[in-house]
Amino acid sequence: MTEMFTQKVFDNYKTYEYELAGRKLVVENGKMAGLANGSVLIRYGETVILACATASAAPRDGIDFLPLSVDYEERMYAVGRIPGGYLKREGKPSEKAILTSRVIDRPIRPLFPKDLRNDVNLSLTVLSVDPDCSPEIAAMIGASIALSISDIPWNGPIGGLFMGMVDGKIVINPTFEQRAKSTLELTVAASEKKVVMIEAGAKEVSDEDMYDAIMLAHEEIKKLIKFINGIVDEIGKPKFAYPSCELDHDMFDEIFAYCEERIMFALDTDDKNVRDARIQPIIEDIAANFAEKYPDINVILPELMYKMQKKIVRRWLLEDGKRVDGRRLDEIRPLTAEVGMFKRVHGSGMFTRGQTQVMTLATLGPISEVQMLDGLDEETEKRYMHHYNMPGYSTGEAKASRSPGRREIGHGALAERSLVPVLPSVEEFPYAIRLVSEVISSNGSTSQASVCGSTLALMDAGVPIKAPVAGISCGLITEGERWMTMIDIQGLEDFYGDMDFKVAGTHKGITSIQMDLKIDGLTPEIIKEALRVTHLGRDQIIDEVILKAIPEARKEVSDFAPKMVSMKIKPEKIREVIGTGGKVIQKIVADTGAKVDIEDDGSVFISAIDKNAIEAARAIIAGIVFEPEVGAIYNAKVTRIIPIGAFVEYAPGREGLVHISKLAKERTEKVEDVCNVGDEMLVKFLGIDEKGRANLSRKDALQ
Repeated sequence: MTEMFTQKVFDNYKTYEYELAGRKLVVENGKMAGLANGSVLIRYGETVILACATASAAPRDGIDFLPLSVDYEERMYAVGRIPGGYLKREGKPSEKAILTSRVIDRPIRPLFPKDLRNDVNLSLTVLSVDPDCSPEIAAMIGASIALSISDIPWNGPIGGLFMGMVDGKIVINPTFEQRAKSTLELTVAASEKKVVMIEAGAKEVSDEDMYDAIMLAHEEIKKLIKFINGIVDEIGKPKFAYPSCELDHDMFDEIFAYCEERIMFALDTDDKNVRDARIQPIIEDIAANFAEKYPDINVILPELMYKMQKKIVRRWLLEDGKRVDGRRLDEIRPLTAEVGMFKRVHGSGMFTRGQTQVMTLATLGPISEVQMLDGLDEETEKRYMHHYNMPGYSTGEAKASRSPGRREIGHGALAERSLVPVLPSVEEFPYAIRLVSEVISSNGSTSQASVCGSTLALMDAGVPIKAPVAGISCGLITEGERWMTMIDIQGLEDFYGDMDFKVAGTHKGITSIQMDLKIDGLTPEIIKEALRVTHLGRDQIIDEVILKAIPEARKEVSDFAPKMVSMKIKPEKIREVIGTGGKVIQKIVADTGAKVDIEDDGSVFISAIDKNAIEAARAIIAGIVFEPEVGAIYNAKVTRIIPIGAFVEYAPGREGLVHISKLAKERTEKVEDVCNVGDEMLVKFLGIDEKGRANLSRKDALQ
């Protein structure tokens, strides 16, 4: 009975197989989530993702954008763990889940019809994780297939790959072991003809190697898309019809002719405040003069103003090579930098580019203050943290502060990724490091300004980074086959342009890339040009601004920052340093005022504001773990005298007896004839006696 029922329910069950980077990719359809508009189960190795695409039956009223949401849902059972915390269930998305959602959203969003207003949701649930098979890539592929086979209007499919570089060779979808050795973390999404998304972190990889990796990824993605198209041909649904929300063209032309000259004048300035002040009377005039003819003018006015300004800005660029602030296409806005702004802060830097201004502040802490991570990755802690805040006043808006959104988390992670490759190791600089970028004025590319501010703050804090890092963005305007790029786009060019191609790096090479796109993709020529102009831009920022503000990292950390030293002890000695119930280490902390952190491998990190406290704690620990060698000579101090000899401290916290017969070559009648309390003497370690005491000899040391 059960077998017959199962067979009937799953009559439409189909599977499709493809080999991706030497591992089997299996797509299943017809068994799960049958009420979604489109759904597939993706098996990549032992990684399993359930991808579901759904859309509302009707468009949402009163909006001028596509209400798309992409949710990458991590489940701890996927890696055999129970979530931490009191509730023992998954809470808000982890930072990694948010970043993955953004990486999938960016290539998918531009391929929807511009006038679609139906709610669209992509739910990507991680059911099982194989460390060698990226769940992020499986989720991107699953999202593409679920949308492609659904009835939701979408101009896909796309494919995605993760690229690494091991020993100078480009690797497609590297395994966990290969990722640990890779100098490149590159995610590429592409359609059959163009690259639609690039996200990268790299250890100063050259422009040429980055370009080659992107192009190789695209060639492999073309094969994957052919496989996806085969699935769509077999089980794809016809796309549903929807009411177009496109503006009436005759109305647009009429109103544009009415106010074209005034809008051109309003936009023709490098000051965002002036521009906004000029635009507002035009908006009010349109609303007053066209209300009778077009009763819903107030509803459509925001989109109308957007399209009119966009038309002018793009026309200026394509036909005249003119930018709204009068710059050349290859010219960066005025730049300034400042460091050491606040004495009590461990490090600070302010970077200004035109009307974009970011202030970054650094805090150094003991290693125990690293961020603990509870996610699906093998990574369990993070030593370097970067957080990004963008309050309303930065754009002249009166809005209350709220917890960071996906955009703020994404920008913080991008700046963090940009600086990780140049940070010193824990052994070189035993600190946890937190940076906070406060956007205090925004007119385009604040994420890359926060990269520059981060370099300034780190150097001001005395962090010995390997090289300064700068970030810059490249914009794009296209019309048919025509295209042009411009460096350092401001807000208006980002808003009305086709691309925001952000690249951060050193003189030597790239450390991060993030590409936001509003069109259906980039050609190889555009990618190569974007890499070229951003390299020139970051070189200029490093040489002319950052290194002039602070030529090198400060030699010492701030007086108000904790001082830190590290030492290594044998793991079997950890118990002695901690003591029963933590009594020994608690006494060390209480007596010296230093903070002591011990790791399982025997690494000991000692921190305090006062250097003397650190040295005192280090001396005590050194004494506890000290193991004297038979025959070795030590400098000792007499601590007390008894008739048969002198007790001496030959190492911190270590005492031993020098018998009266071992004090001198000649016979000694009284200990006081040779030494007194407080005297120092050289002693030779002879071993441990039957009572467990150290046996020492001054006579043998003198010989």
